[in-house]
Amino acid sequence: MNFRKKLLGVVAASALALTACGGGGSGEGGETIDVTFGYIGDFNGTSLLAVAEQEGIWEKHGLDVTPKVFTNGPLQIQALGTGDLDFGYIGPGAMWLPASGQAKVVAINTLGEADRVVAQAGITSMQDLRGKTVAVPEGTSGDMILTLALEEAGMTVDDIERVPMEPAAIVAALSSKQVDAAGFWYPALATVKQQVPDLVELAQNTDFEDTVAFPTAFVAGNDVVANEAEKTTRVLAALREAMQYRTDQPGPTIEATAAMLGIEAAQVEADAGNVQVLPVAELDRLTTDGTVTKWLAGMNDYFVAAGKLDAPVEPSEYYTGDLFTGAGQ
Repeated sequence: MNFRKKLLGVVAASALALTACGGGGSGEGGETIDVTFGYIGDFNGTSLLAVAEQEGIWEKHGLDVTPKVFTNGPLQIQALGTGDLDFGYIGPGAMWLPASGQAKVVAINTLGEADRVVAQAGITSMQDLRGKTVAVPEGTSGDMILTLALEEAGMTVDDIERVPMEPAAIVAALSSKQVDAAGFWYPALATVKQQVPDLVELAQNTDFEDTVAFPTAFVAGNDVVANEAEKTTRVLAALREAMQYRTDQPGPTIEATAAMLGIEAAQVEADAGNVQVLPVAELDRLTTDGTVTKWLAGMNDYFVAAGKLDAPVEPSEYYTGDLFTGAGQ
């Protein structure tokens, strides 16, 4: 199902979120605040920033935003910790970093459906990966989908030759058949499939949707949330307004994202087909009824079982849901 079709069922619900436009985060009449904002160059990581820039939403809320592109979430968490970024974007695989106390999750963005375990032709099951070289970007959703798929198959990383790689290196390694398989994601996999059309998909997010959610999120440095309340509120109000636009205007959102990334709109639309967009009113409900907390608690459990964390921080301590909903008041 493509992005536009997915949104037809949620546009009506999004009308309830009109209060998200404007509200307490407006910078009208106030001093402009400088913000550095990290993102990843895909639909999930770029669309709201593209909309906010194109539609003048940053300016409306008194923000001068400098976007900085990254290849993954962990690098952004590191930049938040050093003060090189104020805000950033992470996928589900990097959620263990806020869960270890290194950053705050200030807004849930979407539910990701783009992750896959893929293999070269002739490999037809996870069991076939025993002893094979499997590339993975460390600490990302690709890492997460691989771990989950191995567990479901009764295996662990000890049963494969796990090779940590950067995303660009994985594209090259899969395309040249230097590795047997990878835990990876779209849209980068679409590039690989142009070179390796018989690439086999062994696992995907929806295989685990009954037990694990894959939320993408916006994060902020701990010091930003603790000491820069006005900046945080304005950014959240702007993100809420961009979320509203993304739900109501899927076509223009795709065009804006394509323009920011410098790629064809058709490529962005294909990428958006692997995303479950959540209207801002729905995000408010999922926050207040505890659903987001349950998602994050489930991810905490996964990260402990996967050996990423020993004692994670409680979701209520690193997800600032009250700030997100409050920015719409």
